[in-house]
Amino acid sequence: MSELLKTPQQLFDVAGKVAVVTGATGAFGSVAARVLSGAGCKLVLAGGNGDALQALAADLQQDGGETTQIQRRPDSAEDCAAIIAAAVEAYGRVDILVVASGMNDIGLAADMDVSRFENVMHANVTGSWMMSQAAGRKMIEQGDGGKIVLVSSTRGELGHPAGYSAYCSSKHAVNGITKALGCEWGKERITVNAIAPTVFRSELTEWMFSDDEPGKSVRAGMLSRIPAGRLGEPEDLAGPLLFLVSPASDFYTGHILYADGGYTAG
Repeated sequence: MSELLKTPQQLFDVAGKVAVVTGATGAFGSVAARVLSGAGCKLVLAGGNGDALQALAADLQQDGGETTQIQRRPDSAEDCAAIIAAAVEAYGRVDILVVASGMNDIGLAADMDVSRFENVMHANVTGSWMMSQAAGRKMIEQGDGGKIVLVSSTRGELGHPAGYSAYCSSKHAVNGITKALGCEWGKERITVNAIAPTVFRSELTEWMFSDDEPGKSVRAGMLSRIPAGRLGEPEDLAGPLLFLVSPASDFYTGHILYADGGYTAG
């Protein structure tokens, strides 16, 4: 029997691993950065807002984290290569990639310009693919595997009547990338999985947690579909993320892990 089963907490040990987080100052990215830093990873924080990156890095460093920053988003192949190069320059390698960058643009399909649709697809789909490609190339070169986590959504499984055609399409595509790369890179010992949350608490969604309108009514509508009876908290994403970036998930790839309180089960 494996020695790891005698001390199973070691299955979740990522201390010393080099983790790249794109969209690091966003809702999911900041959660990922805090979880990975707290677990002992060396972090490369990537994002478009330099001041916010510096503030997040300073916060993590105050708690003992080891971080570096690069003010770039995965907008082009050159940007993605530069982000990975920053990790290699700072720490010599890349072990983990979390692609938390992306966007939404709500608009009814009959009224939406093609350019708005394409912007969402580029940010969520092309950006995820290019960033995975850049990290995957480095991990293949290193020869000892790696962990890639993309960010999907319950909207990658379900539609929405209120103008989410671009977002839903993009998250369906992220699911496809996850499965395709999981199959393609399995022989390289690189796992590719996605976390798909429902609404969870952040600066952007705080209004939905309010007892004032329209938050109260919108929340009630959501809760009627969530068996767990509540919306998500940042802590609800921490465990799934740590699982997907650690040795505990070495036999799991191409999976979409729904952090949704049962929303997609019904």
